[in-house]
Amino acid sequence: MLKLYRAFDEVFWTARLNLLWLVFTLMGGIVLGIGPATVAAYGLARRHIQGKSTTVGDFAALFRKEFRPGSVLVLPIVVVVTLLIGYYEYFTGPMRTLTGIGLLLVAATASYLLPMYVHYDLRPRAYVPTASLFALTRPAATILLLFILTAVVFATASLPLLAPLFTVGAWIHLNTWLCLRFFAENEARLLAKGI
Repeated sequence: MLKLYRAFDEVFWTARLNLLWLVFTLMGGIVLGIGPATVAAYGLARRHIQGKSTTVGDFAALFRKEFRPGSVLVLPIVVVVTLLIGYYEYFTGPMRTLTGIGLLLVAATASYLLPMYVHYDLRPRAYVPTASLFALTRPAATILLLFILTAVVFATASLPLLAPLFTVGAWIHLNTWLCLRFFAENEARLLAKGI
């Protein structure tokens, strides 16, 4: 019974996170809201996974704090992914294949970038190279993240009603949960090597 309660609690948490992300993205007029709302959602997911309490006020505070940095971090990813999807749909043959590879590389890097941003305190310009390096040097973890991202996208395409209810919240929660474990593994490995 306790496991069932925890499962329902996680489903409710995911829906709540999704709703907060959606509301704050819309409050920012989508373009100005998507960056800080996404970073705030990742920050709240990290707190939740670490067993800390999370409130709407925490989300709002993170949204305000990350308004500019979150936009600088997320908007370029949104633009690049949108362009690559457009090119992928437009091109055929080798150009389509190259565009697909580019899309995979961006998705792999972005899968680590936002959890890394809310977990580590690096110089702003160090996040993308560090996330890219992590994606390339941890192929099994990267493939798992891309598989889950594909599953979330496929489920949403099959059941569009999931989008306003769960999609973004589910991805952010799963992505953060897995990445925190990958980061902890990496830190333990580096510590064992004395680095």
